[in-house]
Amino acid sequence: MLELLGVDTTAEAVYREMLADPEGGVAELCERLHLPEDAVRAALDRLADLTLLRASRERPGALWPVSPERGLELLLRRQEEDLARRQQELAVSKAAVARAVAEYATLRSATLVDGGERLVGLDAIQAKLEMLTARLGTECLGVMPGGAQSAASLAASRPLDEDALRRGVSLRTIYQDSVRNDPGTFAYTQWMTGLGGRVRTAPVLPPRMLVFDGTTAVVPIDPENTRAGALCTEEPGIVASLVALFEQTWETAVPLGGDPRPEDAGTGLSPGERELLRLLSTGLTDDAAAKRLGVSVRTVRRQMAALMERLAAASRFEAGLKAAQRGWL
Repeated sequence: MLELLGVDTTAEAVYREMLADPEGGVAELCERLHLPEDAVRAALDRLADLTLLRASRERPGALWPVSPERGLELLLRRQEEDLARRQQELAVSKAAVARAVAEYATLRSATLVDGGERLVGLDAIQAKLEMLTARLGTECLGVMPGGAQSAASLAASRPLDEDALRRGVSLRTIYQDSVRNDPGTFAYTQWMTGLGGRVRTAPVLPPRMLVFDGTTAVVPIDPENTRAGALCTEEPGIVASLVALFEQTWETAVPLGGDPRPEDAGTGLSPGERELLRLLSTGLTDDAAAKRLGVSVRTVRRQMAALMERLAAASRFEAGLKAAQRGWL
């Protein structure tokens, strides 16, 4: 009952017995409580430290229990004083942290540019994402192109996503369709949805982006090389455009828990196959098309061979002509 005041169960039992029989000695306490002598003496020391026992004025060397009204009131008052002191220390610490943050801001590797902050390297990006996630209030929007995500990227994202989701922040993320075939990334998306996150997929995605509370966006400086760095911006026009692009992609994407993307009833093409034909018809190489679709070059070549067979085409050029004639493009 008194543990919140720092009185453990053994000390409380000894205190109760002394209130019932103030003149009983250590031997009597041991016998009545069925406790060893060292436990009783430790409890007596603890009670004396808490000022629930005082030296007897009539019996030199003996202890006398302080009344509960007086003793417990003193304990409560002491806790209130400790709390007030800790609150004052916390206020001083907050002020020191604010000063340190302002001072250290000039030492970070990030570079301020017009309307944003240039983050150089993965460590600088990770540090910024940690800060932005900690400040999240309502929602984070994410576009993750490139198909299967690296194990290192997923490991870095997990504690940030978990913290946000457990605080009730809405996370909406769009991956490419190909992640459904990658065990690691697919398991991660399932873990996210299990905590309340929402995940959809699309065959082709815009460049990688993260938008925090509709006010701050983080995008790669070079979409082809995310290790080169990122730009963090709060420019309203840029952020609003990215949010609009996300929402357009979200509307056409397929929920992760839903049925796989159906084939077109008229052509029998899956969205991925149609997108592959479109990309190759624009002159993209197999390597470039594979990057856009988030799949391997081997997968692109296998899918293209199957399409050529269905079109009875001897070359890709002929396949493109026949696909256009059939209205596939």
